[in-house]
Amino acid sequence: MKTTPRILIIGAGFGGLFAARTLANKPVEVLLIDRSNFHTFTPLLYQVATCGLDPSEIAYPVRTIFRKVRNIRVLMGEVTAVAPAQQCVTIQTPSGVRQERYDYLILATGSTPTYFGRDALSAHAWELNSLEDAVALRNHILSQFEQAVWSENADEIAAMTTIVVVGGGPTGLETAGAIYELYNHVLAREYSQRSLHARVVLVEMQPYLLGAYPPDLRQAAARQLKSLGVDVRLGSPVAEASAQGVHLADGTHIPARTLVWAAGVRGSPLAELLGVPLARGQRLPVSPAMRVVGFSNIYAVGDMTYLEDEKGNPYPMLIPVAQQQGILAAKNILAELNGREPQPFRYHDRGIMATIGRSRAVAWLYNRVPLRGYAAWLAWLLLHLVTLLGFRNRLSVFLSWVWNYFTYDRSVRIILRQPPS
Repeated sequence: MKTTPRILIIGAGFGGLFAARTLANKPVEVLLIDRSNFHTFTPLLYQVATCGLDPSEIAYPVRTIFRKVRNIRVLMGEVTAVAPAQQCVTIQTPSGVRQERYDYLILATGSTPTYFGRDALSAHAWELNSLEDAVALRNHILSQFEQAVWSENADEIAAMTTIVVVGGGPTGLETAGAIYELYNHVLAREYSQRSLHARVVLVEMQPYLLGAYPPDLRQAAARQLKSLGVDVRLGSPVAEASAQGVHLADGTHIPARTLVWAAGVRGSPLAELLGVPLARGQRLPVSPAMRVVGFSNIYAVGDMTYLEDEKGNPYPMLIPVAQQQGILAAKNILAELNGREPQPFRYHDRGIMATIGRSRAVAWLYNRVPLRGYAAWLAWLLLHLVTLLGFRNRLSVFLSWVWNYFTYDRSVRIILRQPPS
């Protein structure tokens, strides 16, 4: 009796989600496993952290996405072991440990922040890698202002209302710009009795911002960021951090109670479970067909993978790359089941963009069309609205953006007390 091929997808991020969509209603059995029961639209995490959006506006239940698809099951759990010889994975579920077998495995667990060997910094840094991170940072930012109102010490107040953002990539710029606008357009009005003046410092170890962009767009981004009021520090990395402030390699000390780390990511720790040599950035080497090197039935997609293009450069850790790789991995599995040859990965690059604040942004469309300022900002808004999952989420986010634009208001300014972990 012929059995239906069983495909396990680990991770409901962009890569895993698009792989599952490709396999929907195909003659295979799919089990999608993720630590959370929702998919997070990670490009807008910083807006949750800066009170611009509610967490529910950028999250969408995974079960809702596939509730009408008969061949896809969704389970919540965390993979703790992979046994390629037995073709099974071990999963820590809310009800205990269990094992699931597979005929094909797709790994799509993304990335995690990296501190480039200075892991001690993580004890004093806030990250923006998950929805929980964003809510925790929002709580912290608002709590610092509440504490500053009670303080009579000028130096202490200055440290409480200073935030240091590390990283000159899109996440760093977007976070720094959004926090500056929150501080100085919203909170400043509500704490006017103490005349609190917030300071945002962006630190980047390279002598420029947005390393993947053309030089003119890098300079445009720096000008827009400075015109907003952000203090930009280039060419000096963070050397040390404590609860009282940040020390840069050039000797500068910045008294600050908030350090946001947006300086880089590495491949998901799940890659280590396969026991194979990892590539740069702890990323899992894959073939152009998206198979993990050394395995015939294990595929990997997205940020956790390392694959070079025709010029010998690794594909960037971007959402469109993960989406296209997820689709290809699923198609290649179906091709193998039908006796066809797998296809190699070819990235269709539609460009990159970063927003810096209200009416400020830069974009490099199709690697040949530069946009800056208001035009780039509108393009960024449109792209994110189109790619956000769920009509309700799109409508809610659009209305929030319109409200914020005309009123300079951030409605989600609530502090949620969380029990200690």
